[in-house]
Parts: sequence; C-alpha cells; structure tokens
Amino acid sequence: MLKLSGIFIYPIKGLGGIGLQKSTVERRGLRWDRRWLLVDEKGKFLTQRSHPKMALLQPSFEEEYLVIKPKDGSLESLSIPTQLPDNLEHISVTVWKDTCEAVLIGKKYNQWFSTFLNIDCRLVFMPDSTHRAVDPIYAKEGEIVSFADGYPILIAGERSLADLNKRLEMPVPMNRFRPNLVFSGGEPFEEDTWGYFKIGDEAFFRGTKPCARCQVPTIDQDTGEMGKEPMKTMNTFRRKGKKVLFGLNVCWDLEHSKEVFSEVKIGDQIEIL
Repeated sequence: MLKLSGIFIYPIKGLGGIGLQKSTVERRGLRWDRRWLLVDEKGKFLTQRSHPKMALLQPSFEEEYLVIKPKDGSLESLSIPTQLPDNLEHISVTVWKDTCEAVLIGKKYNQWFSTFLNIDCRLVFMPDSTHRAVDPIYAKEGEIVSFADGYPILIAGERSLADLNKRLEMPVPMNRFRPNLVFSGGEPFEEDTWGYFKIGDEAFFRGTKPCARCQVPTIDQDTGEMGKEPMKTMNTFRRKGKKVLFGLNVCWDLEHSKEVFSEVKIGDQIEIL
C-alpha cells in the first residue's frame, strides 16, 4: 500500500524546509511553498548551487510571520510578515529562463540576508497576480508554478532513497533532494512511471516527468558543506542521457479536482489511477 509519509514546504527558495502534518494544495503548489525568493542586484535568483550557505537558514511560521533563524546562531532571527501591503514596489525577477513579476519586501530584509550570505541580495514575494507558467513542453493549459525550479510539486519514495543508500558508503537523508511529498510502500523508483494519481479522497495529481537533479543533493542541509555524493553514485545507475533522475515532477490535476483547493495529510493513501 502506498501512503503519504512526508510533507515539506520551502517558503523561501533555496533555504531550509518545514515538515508538516498536512498542507493545502493550490494551483502553484503546496501553500506557501517557494513564494519568497532571494535575488541579486539584477533580479536573478540565488541558489544553493552557488551559495550553499543558504541551507543554514531555517524557516518556521509563527502566527502571521515567517521567521528565519540561522542554524549557526550567527544572527538574530528575522521575522517577515506574511500579510503584505498593497503599495510595494514591483520588479522583474528571473528563475532559470523564466522572467516574472514579484514585489520587494523591504530594505531591512535585504540587509539581513545580504549580511548572512555576504552578497548583495533582495527578498521578493510572488503575489497572487503573478502567473508563472509550467514548462509548456510538459504543461496543460492553466498550470502555473511558484518560484520552484519548474513544477509545482516534487514527490519521492522512501524505497527509492533506501535503494540509493544501499549503494553509498554513508547514507543520505531525504532532505538532500528537497521533495514536497514523500511516500512509503511500493517499489524503488516506481514514481518514475506514475501518470495520474490521487492522495486521500480529494487531491488529484498528474505526473509530468522524472526530476533531473543538479548538484544540490551533494550539499549537507545541516552544515552547508558540499561533497561528491550521492551524485557520483547516482551517475552509475540513475543516468538517462545527460541527466541524473530522482523523484517525480508533479502538477495538481485541475481536470479532476472538484474544489479550488485540496488538502493532503500524513497517512493519506495514494491511489494510482
């Protein structure tokens, strides 16, 4: 039996994740997932690939604030309001090849992140009015995404990770792959083949394609240190063409979902349709 065993969101792209017991599924992904973004002075997104220290920033939600705490205790925590005024400045930001509109949060937030990362950067938020389309090669009409790399949701199986860890000298945790949804049961890497599936009674999803991985899985999410594994080993058995695959990119299935929003929770059964 396939069951949902983990739910994670990453409110600020590239920073640490938050584990949840339940979450609301929206058109652009799980609620609050990757709605904030750090960009450089040209509006280009920052990533752990070039700034692995981003992994050391841990978010949490406290009442009406997103709170960021450095894992190394080098700065006092930063509280970011989740309810923003309407008069914020709009700018264009770039995530990979996509350019979309975001709003600047404020100078004091820019300074805090710039101090920690030792690079001039700005914090922006994706307003509801911004509709960033999913890659048209794999998208259906109306599918949108947050500041995630390309798709609203990433799902991965516990047994896929276990299969990988059997091949490693030192096992790695699932947080190296930064999934939104994790499931138990099934066969290793069976998620590669999933098309339409349902989680619980009301949340319908559409698998698009297996996720091609970059170097982020080589970064220890607790220390920010980069190594060679698990990508070195994955290259030996998870390579397809020029890409190394782990996890499945997923969109919310707009055609079969009856409600504007759906909810998923730990323990929900997964049914392949």
